[in-house]
Amino acid sequence: MRILRSRSFRASVSDSNYHFNVGFRRFVTSCRAVVLPRFGGPEVLELHPNVDVPDLKPHEVLVRTRAVSINPLDTRMRSGYGRSIFEPLLPLILGRDVSGEVAAVGDSVRGLSVGQEVFGALHPTAVRGTYADYAILSDEELAPKPASVTHVEASVIPFAALTAWRALKSTARIAEGQRVLVVGGGGAVGLAAIQISVAKGCHVTTTCGKRSIDRVLAAGAEQAVDYTAEDIEFVIKGKFDAVLDTIGGPETERISVNFLKRGGHYMTLQGEAASLTDRYGIAFGLPVATAVLLKKQNQYRCSHGIEYWWTYMRADAEGLFEIQKLSEAGKLNIPVEKTFPITQVIEAHEAKEKKQIHGKVVLKFD
Repeated sequence: MRILRSRSFRASVSDSNYHFNVGFRRFVTSCRAVVLPRFGGPEVLELHPNVDVPDLKPHEVLVRTRAVSINPLDTRMRSGYGRSIFEPLLPLILGRDVSGEVAAVGDSVRGLSVGQEVFGALHPTAVRGTYADYAILSDEELAPKPASVTHVEASVIPFAALTAWRALKSTARIAEGQRVLVVGGGGAVGLAAIQISVAKGCHVTTTCGKRSIDRVLAAGAEQAVDYTAEDIEFVIKGKFDAVLDTIGGPETERISVNFLKRGGHYMTLQGEAASLTDRYGIAFGLPVATAVLLKKQNQYRCSHGIEYWWTYMRADAEGLFEIQKLSEAGKLNIPVEKTFPITQVIEAHEAKEKKQIHGKVVLKFD
């Protein structure tokens, strides 16, 4: 790891090899990072000892990473998802979630201070991810870490919870007393969606596999339907104000849409923007994706009187702050099933890809 003097940052770096007091204008210029040099299986991931750490922009924060979670987006990106966007930018660093301590802040950062424990998540299209000893995020992508949870526990929350938050709070604008259906409630986004909806005072029904039934009920769902053993269309009764579909696919979409009240919102995580741009390239693929989405939106407004959306995670400072409060109060929790040291990132990706681990996997940093 290399360090330099700087007049542009307030910094304090502390680990087993380095310690600089607050007030010393120094910052890290290189660190360990997991690099993706090309698309492929877990074996393509490379742990490099000295990867450059860019200079901080005025609203950016340097975070000493303590834990990062492995999200489905990470394994999909590694395999080539979003190729049209990311291939010209290779090599890149995977990772979206992070929990750690503030090591340095840009000149315009006011809400966070050096040494403070924080957690947060990068946008899905970020090129320099969080699989690194030092991650860079904007101040709007970070919030104080909930004091009641560890770095490992905190690292699995932001990306999944912000994905659910955008769908339910920003798009559907759920309100107390409404009915919410979460399709695929056993995953991290589904669990977050259940807890966010319950905290808002909504009545939640969810579908999941048998081994997730107890977990989703403990999260606050009033009804949990095992989609592998029961006919969802027959078992679930009544209409819903919002449906968050984490599974996707034509049949799931058809069933979900038919559960909605007029004026309700259907939101799927499996939008077609990335796949269409991969197929046709950015220049042609993005307009095609926009046209497909608009066609579906108009179709469902006419046929069902509902709103149809492809939903994605995005930075939301207010949302992350509310998520932090829910977690601190014990109302939002995503269980961690297994941890790996960052030196075993290949093994961690292999375990997730082979479905050897059902729940969340976290990479820990020294």
